[in-house]
Amino acid sequence: MIKPAPIGIFDSGYGGLTVFGEIRNLLPQYDYIYLGDNARAPYGPRDFDTIYHYTLECVQHLFDMGCQLVILACNTASAKALRSIQQQDLPNIDPNRRVLGVIRPTTEIIGNFSKSGQIGILATAGTVSSQSYVLEIEKFFPELTVFQQACPMWVPLVENNEHQNDGADYFVEKYLNQLLSMSGEIDAIVLGCTHYPLLINKINNFLPNGIRVISQGEIVAKSLQDYLMRHPEIEQVCSKNGQIRYFTTESARVFEEKAGIFLGTNVHADHLAL
Repeated sequence: MIKPAPIGIFDSGYGGLTVFGEIRNLLPQYDYIYLGDNARAPYGPRDFDTIYHYTLECVQHLFDMGCQLVILACNTASAKALRSIQQQDLPNIDPNRRVLGVIRPTTEIIGNFSKSGQIGILATAGTVSSQSYVLEIEKFFPELTVFQQACPMWVPLVENNEHQNDGADYFVEKYLNQLLSMSGEIDAIVLGCTHYPLLINKINNFLPNGIRVISQGEIVAKSLQDYLMRHPEIEQVCSKNGQIRYFTTESARVFEEKAGIFLGTNVHADHLAL
């Protein structure tokens, strides 16, 4: 018998907390372990192999803590590491464990938000270069045209708590204008980085009326709820005491300060040495 254990939530930085917040709100009965590889963030500019090895190392730590299910609450890790972990590593580590990402749940429904058939993706350089959104959307909505724009300054703005200040306006407007210059028919935009929801008010201020902005948190939370209903063998090995533990590869104090920006509440974190 497998002992029930928390659901693991992994992110390369802090943005995954926006996804985790929605998961926790929708599914508060489960236990969770959140692991942020903050000491090695950001993942976005790194090469494929580095991101894969970093992500696998953190997933293995969550497995060592007992997790049977791990969510990669990070677009870059989902884009550059998830498939390799699922296909190459899990069969050898434990074929009964599961690792899921945040890109597929979004791409499965993105076509429902567009009437023009033209979609925009705002993401890190790593996610854009991976073409993961383009490839996944093609599977579900081959009729859609996808335009992508990397936003390299948005993550630093959020993590330094500058995202609400006037200085952020320049970079928000800049990347939105670059995306919209690709097509005047874009009517839905995916925030393809989990940091970006904290910029949602500024994003909406600079967008023309009629463009829908899609954040991933609620989509991923509902997808996880559906997944657990469809896979009772996984749901049964997820413990249910409503408890949360946070781990970070950097200073626990720094993590606690920055996590408050994303969750709007105080958290206690422990340091994890890799």
